[in-house]
Amino acid sequence: MSCIKDWPVADRPREKLLSTGPAALSDTELLALILRTGHAGNGTTALDLSRQLLTRFGSLRAMTSAAVAELCDLPGIGPAKAAEILAVGELARRFAANPLAPGTRFTSSREVFEHFHERLRDRKKEVFLTLMLDSKNRVLRELQISEGSLNASIVHPREVFQPVIRESAAAVLFVHNHPSGDPEPSREDLELTTRLRDAGALMGVRVLDHIIIGSGRYVSLADQGHLG
Repeated sequence: MSCIKDWPVADRPREKLLSTGPAALSDTELLALILRTGHAGNGTTALDLSRQLLTRFGSLRAMTSAAVAELCDLPGIGPAKAAEILAVGELARRFAANPLAPGTRFTSSREVFEHFHERLRDRKKEVFLTLMLDSKNRVLRELQISEGSLNASIVHPREVFQPVIRESAAAVLFVHNHPSGDPEPSREDLELTTRLRDAGALMGVRVLDHIIIGSGRYVSLADQGHLG
């Protein structure tokens, strides 16, 4: 099996990128540039290794969300290459998640979903966020309240509303993810939303919505009538 350096210059991923731009490269070619080298033990090139990775995991998203041990199970992928792959995935997620600037105003549950989807969809644990809003529903601050187990977040109204009161927020939005990818609310989600709504009412803080994010889908408990 020939090495990439023995290929025609126009076919080498690096030279192809430099001459025609990154958009001209396939996923396999881009990944090969990250990996740089193949597996000398069996003559596998970086492109071969990239194809094997994408075949095994099915997509770039699944590959960059895999555990280190899963990546290292493929011959030619050690801890260093696994770290490079996971770092690229995290950079992509951070790039997709635009910073939430103070003063941002969401006008629909869809807008909230679109902002947080890429950031939360691949998390392995449930993350519960509070968005504190002013009287005109503009964002004052975002705060992560908890990061739970694979199946549940433990959230107490006290922990939620202490910072809300300190910030003198007039309203709040709650956002959390379901690692399963299915955003349908559980019984615990509905019970928590009721507790938070009632606690907010006692303190004069409007609970505008609780949005659950899955993979490509979301559920707004306000849209479903649970906050009316």
